[in-house]
Amino acid sequence: MRTDLFDYDLPASFIAQQPAEPRDSSRLLVLHRADGRMEHRTFADIGDYLRPNDLLIANDSRVIPARLYGHKATGGQVELLLLKPLDDDWQTWECLTRGRKVNEGVEIFFERKGDREIEEIGEIGDSRSDDQSPNLQSPISAVIAAVNESGTRVVRFSEPVWPHLEELGEIPLPPYITEYAGDPERYQTVYSRPEGSAAAPTAGLHFTPDLLIDLRRKGVGFDTVTLHVGLDTFKPVESEEIEEHVIHTEWAELKRDTARRINDVTLQGGRIIAVGTTAVRTLEWGSTGAQGIDPYNPNACPWKRTAAFAGDVDLFIRPGYRFRAIDALITNFHLPKSSLLMLVSAFVAQAHPDDVDAGRRILLATYEVAKREGYRFFSFGDAMLIV
Repeated sequence: MRTDLFDYDLPASFIAQQPAEPRDSSRLLVLHRADGRMEHRTFADIGDYLRPNDLLIANDSRVIPARLYGHKATGGQVELLLLKPLDDDWQTWECLTRGRKVNEGVEIFFERKGDREIEEIGEIGDSRSDDQSPNLQSPISAVIAAVNESGTRVVRFSEPVWPHLEELGEIPLPPYITEYAGDPERYQTVYSRPEGSAAAPTAGLHFTPDLLIDLRRKGVGFDTVTLHVGLDTFKPVESEEIEEHVIHTEWAELKRDTARRINDVTLQGGRIIAVGTTAVRTLEWGSTGAQGIDPYNPNACPWKRTAAFAGDVDLFIRPGYRFRAIDALITNFHLPKSSLLMLVSAFVAQAHPDDVDAGRRILLATYEVAKREGYRFFSFGDAMLIV
């Protein structure tokens, strides 16, 4: 399928710049994927669509202060976004960089947040010339060890950077959020625990502790997996054909007790409801890649069983994918031409086995209704429940 089939027009006014308060006051569009029927509710009403013995599975990864600012020895400013560690002691990272001539061998010095005087960084240039060297007292430094074909950099710090992140780094809001200056904790889910993501699993931002307690009283279960969100949150699908897109790996874990609980709920007739696309990828990897099953093969083993695992996930879910782990999906509204939009299209298409493109058509039509109804899009935006 062509990538441009997943494009749609979204004026900037639809992109949410502020989160809803309280969290569960955001709007909820309920899409019945079999017939395209829609309902317009509030996220606090989500329990009306959940049943006893359903099981919510969310991604509990916590966003780290992954955005760091520094200078080259010559004075040119550099911005780094930590994507994922490449060694066990968290000293070497894959990063996105911003600045001029951030080439292999360049050394970068970092400043504590309290001492920093950040000058405006242009899209393609430094704000001061390379012959203006500041007097820096950096707690650590780093060297660009390699430049990857994808444009990311391998950055090797002078010592493990993890202990310094609180004093050096900032929580990295997505680039389309330009007006939020509130508490960075609002960009974390209320159940986030293990640190490691460069972006929040935003479908979970709508849950409050009280809502989770109310759902538990209703008999709805809740459990978590972990996927540390990395490059593919920021990287659009650029190939002309979606099958040519190479998705990057992200580290994930599905624990044994969680896998057992998922399998028990499935055997008992309950539904597995993924909270967000990162939870989908983790669960589906446990049902396919972790077991050596090709999810695009119509003759693959039909049994639904989820296995525990811990390691890298590179699952690209697009139309034609056969879901084995999940029965419903909570998600936000996604960027045009993004792999996440393709994933959601594939899930909608699951209800139309004879028409692989049905999911895309239904989803994009739903997005047009959402725009007419004034829904807010992307990370701080409103939610969808797809059943």
